[in-house]
Amino acid sequence: MRPANPPLVLHLLYRLDFGGIESLLVDCVNQIPADQFRHAIVCLTDYTQFAEKITRADVPIYALHKRDGLAPAIHYSLWKLFRQLRPAILHTYNLAAIEYNFTAKLARVPACLHAEHGRYSQDPDGTNVRHNFLRRQLAPCIDRYVSVSNDLQQWLTKVVGIPGNKQQLILNGVDTTRFQPQPAAESPWTAQHQVIGSVGQLGEIKNQRGLIRAFQLILQIRPEYRATLRLSIVGAGALMVELTALLAEGGIAELAWLPGARSDIPTILAGFSVFALPSHAEGTPVALLEAMASSLPVVATRVGGIPEVITDQINGTLVAVNNDQALADAILRYLDNPELAQQHGAAARRRIEQKYSLNQMIQAYTQLYSELCYDKLR
Repeated sequence: MRPANPPLVLHLLYRLDFGGIESLLVDCVNQIPADQFRHAIVCLTDYTQFAEKITRADVPIYALHKRDGLAPAIHYSLWKLFRQLRPAILHTYNLAAIEYNFTAKLARVPACLHAEHGRYSQDPDGTNVRHNFLRRQLAPCIDRYVSVSNDLQQWLTKVVGIPGNKQQLILNGVDTTRFQPQPAAESPWTAQHQVIGSVGQLGEIKNQRGLIRAFQLILQIRPEYRATLRLSIVGAGALMVELTALLAEGGIAELAWLPGARSDIPTILAGFSVFALPSHAEGTPVALLEAMASSLPVVATRVGGIPEVITDQINGTLVAVNNDQALADAILRYLDNPELAQQHGAAARRRIEQKYSLNQMIQAYTQLYSELCYDKLR
């Protein structure tokens, strides 16, 4: 018999905005059965209209409006909130939120889990001594470290020094019903165009500059493509102004579309011919999984958990990081060979259905939450 008031999972992250981690969080909140767990979300800074994607009416969202740098007062605010809400589980996301597991233990939160979805943007290799010291010192406060790729799990073990019995691998998942081949959204481009597309936060780690340079190289190699080849970079972030200027300086502004953050990603992906992700570092990028579920041929860098998802020349193409020419050549191979693009796109879809489905991820988190609650009640 289910309890009348199911255990509360409190999700703590830096900001609730358009992004991969945030999409996974919302999927869990919406999909985990309401009779098993309740949810609350705390944003260290703030949240945007992305919060409207939460379909459950019983999920409160709190914004603490934290400023950059150290903010001791946030610990006290969280302590009071923990005591008020009395969550059964605190679920923190990435480096920005990890220190508050200590606060949760002071507030007698029964169980704490911390998820590593990717390394800090200013430390893509995960070797920052101070950050890893913090992760390691907080281990007594954290009941389980979750990683979303084997690469991250190995890093937690070998570099950070987290014991294996405190770790769990849960692969990211996407909704293969929502993300599938379908009619394309409205955009500046038409059916006569071939579109190189990318989705993600506009920041250093996603390397959209490299994608723009590769686009320019393709036009140099195949000048005849200028009439039909287009570039779409979807997402918001600190580099929007710089990327716009870079396109203008290269004389290709009219060939590119930077619409900012969008809520209609499935139909936007449907308008792409090739998906490109030239990141400097990654965990298991949700945007990549969504593109593959949409049957797109993908070109991505050989970093983080990406090689665990893409088998090179089978369901996509892997290239070296910071190699604009290799990126351009790989994209051009798909543009020149539509049959190969279709084959790799279909194989990408099968890969997601087999190993990265939303149902598998939801089941894994539901089971983990249940285990943590059960362990604390024994």
